[in-house]
Amino acid sequence: MKLKCIAAAALVATGGAAYAQSSVTLYGAIDSGLLYQSTSAASFSPKAPNTGKVYAFKDCGIYASTWGLKGVEDIGGGYKINFKLQGVFNSGTGKLGLADAPGASAVFNQQTTVGVSGPFGTFDAGRQIVPMIYAMYDTDVRGAQYFGSILTAWLGMNQAAGWPGTSTNGPIGALYDDNALVYQSPKFYGASLALEYAPGGVAGQFQGGTRESAVLKYSNYGLNLAAVYYNGHDTNPGATTVPNGLNNNRFYYLGAMYTFHDFSVSTSYSIGKNPANSSHVNYELISAGLGYKFTPAFKVTSGFYYLKDRNNSANHSDEFAVGAEYSLSKSTLAYAQVGYVNNKGTMNQTIVYGQPVAPGVSTTAAMIGIRHSF
Repeated sequence: MKLKCIAAAALVATGGAAYAQSSVTLYGAIDSGLLYQSTSAASFSPKAPNTGKVYAFKDCGIYASTWGLKGVEDIGGGYKINFKLQGVFNSGTGKLGLADAPGASAVFNQQTTVGVSGPFGTFDAGRQIVPMIYAMYDTDVRGAQYFGSILTAWLGMNQAAGWPGTSTNGPIGALYDDNALVYQSPKFYGASLALEYAPGGVAGQFQGGTRESAVLKYSNYGLNLAAVYYNGHDTNPGATTVPNGLNNNRFYYLGAMYTFHDFSVSTSYSIGKNPANSSHVNYELISAGLGYKFTPAFKVTSGFYYLKDRNNSANHSDEFAVGAEYSLSKSTLAYAQVGYVNNKGTMNQTIVYGQPVAPGVSTTAAMIGIRHSF
């Protein structure tokens, strides 16, 4: 009898394995470097005074230092259940990354998703990096890096719109969204579609705190194209503000990048505004990039980013950045980069993510560092 039970148990175990193969992976990256910046400020306020030069140990020169867990279970028929938990930490201090609530941090502040994938595409639910960010990455030679890229230029747009930098919830577009439902279609002749909806969960207000976005992408024959529409309600409200469904966040983006042999060139055009008060918040961003891969391990990229206030022509900025990257191994990357931004009026576009510059003046920044993935 015992032998029969053991045999039956073994059959169940092996049979289950045939239909439900699963795996869990621990992964992450540490990105650290040394930064010089010719001006600085204590905050992202357009009135913040210049506090002088900065020499500092700086986390995230290319991308954030992250760690996480991800897993997949094959449930048969071409379908899989996936989960991902990913958070940011500061490699210089060990502190965790910001959350959507002002001043708060979270262990997994980038992604906490569970979803399903199959022939229909993928569907993920939870806090996650929104589809528009991947579209910007795909159409920027600088790869939406944390130093002088379309990402830092877009963050400059948010700073000009009043983002204080104390949370990840910005007034124009979004880097992450809480409670997000995201569908990603399969590619069809190079074209794909991503749709996002994030319920606000506000009692008595169906649109209170909601977000929705759509991203159309094409990738084929070395050409990447992307079109983005993002719309939000009650974006970045004050701590005591009750969400009421106000439509105050809209972002449009058109981008393209073409790679031919070892050359890459990119351009984009975007508009960010507050539909409920466009006479106060209405910005335009234009970018261009050029890159060359000298060897499989060594490449140089450059980008130009022009940001202007459509309501006040005196407020505008020009940013230029160039960087060199060398792969020491499959897991380790060394980099050096330099950037310059000329801010006019109250504009305070930054060069480096999380490092304020003095508004209305020109600033130079340079950084060397290393990024190791595991």
